[in-house]
Amino acid sequence: MTTFRMPGDPPPGPEQFLDLSWEMFGELCRALAMRVARDYEPELVVGIARAGVIPAGIVSSVLGTDLYTMTISRRDADGEEQAMPEVFSRAPRAASGRRVLIVDEITSSGETLRLALAAIREAGASEVRTATSFSRPGGYRPDYMALETDQTLIFPWDRKVWRDGEMVVNPRYEDVIDD
Repeated sequence: MTTFRMPGDPPPGPEQFLDLSWEMFGELCRALAMRVARDYEPELVVGIARAGVIPAGIVSSVLGTDLYTMTISRRDADGEEQAMPEVFSRAPRAASGRRVLIVDEITSSGETLRLALAAIREAGASEVRTATSFSRPGGYRPDYMALETDQTLIFPWDRKVWRDGEMVVNPRYEDVIDD
């Protein structure tokens, strides 16, 4: 996730960030699965690759459903950021005639989830609902979410990145987290 600042804006303070541990993220995903289980019985879960596959795997495991993936990204084939997300893989054929839960790690504008919803409906799903670990206030509201926040999230898999042959603190968070 990218934090946008205007030239001259002060760097964000630590209070504007939510640094998630694997344990905290896992518990939020478990809570998300329990929210879904209260009133929906999906027959399969579709995780949005890349990062949405992580909560989708946990949700599908807790619910005992099959897990499929779809790749929808704002990055093009060269890894460059695009303004709008694009679908890079088809909806799973197994969605036809079944109740489907689409899972992503976060939603703001809802553009990614809307693309996934359209693809899954086009594949012939009998019912489709959406779930995200996190949702932004005032943005697209999925059917289920674990937590709503406007803080910049530091996901456990994004704290450190591979650079020049070693794991280093992600440059986006150098001023915010300790190594």
